[in-house]
Amino acid sequence: MLFMKGSPKEPRCGFSRQMVEILQKHGVAFSSFDIFSDEEVRQGLKSFSNWPTYPQLYVRGELIGGLDIVKELEASGELDTICPKGQKLEDRLKSLINKAPVMLFMKGNKQMAKCGFSKQIIEIMNNTGVDYETFDILEDEEVRQGLKSFSNWPTYPQLYVKGELVGGLDIVKELKESGELLPVLKGEN
Repeated sequence: MLFMKGSPKEPRCGFSRQMVEILQKHGVAFSSFDIFSDEEVRQGLKSFSNWPTYPQLYVRGELIGGLDIVKELEASGELDTICPKGQKLEDRLKSLINKAPVMLFMKGNKQMAKCGFSKQIIEIMNNTGVDYETFDILEDEEVRQGLKSFSNWPTYPQLYVKGELVGGLDIVKELKESGELLPVLKGEN
């Protein structure tokens, strides 16, 4: 847990920005807390940790230290052994794509599409009777941008069957019109 000024996307001081850059460079999985959002936490943590400045990095509930300590750990190579690694984006994308035999990446979800293209593809999918899972790309910017590169497909929605990209709305419409959609969704192609 990183207690910092601002957020990883918008650090509000140079020390917090440097800390975020180091953690991201090393692929460290971390959550953060903006100390500007709660004055009681901001002041209380200084006393609790006996550490007067921010940012403060904690691993498994233990104070590691501030930016200087993290820089020293990085220089000595110890940072990588102390901090938990995040799952690599490519591994995460592969895992999400294979979460279900039929996986739809879209804006919104089955219950509420958040764009016209997603709404159209949901209607088509629901009429097939085939079970499928959805992932709302609006909830995860890393997945939203990463999947475009990973699949070499620049738009959403994106439909995957057994881990393979089928395509977007236009492809799904073509498959439906040609009668090939059901066999493709069942992995019979």
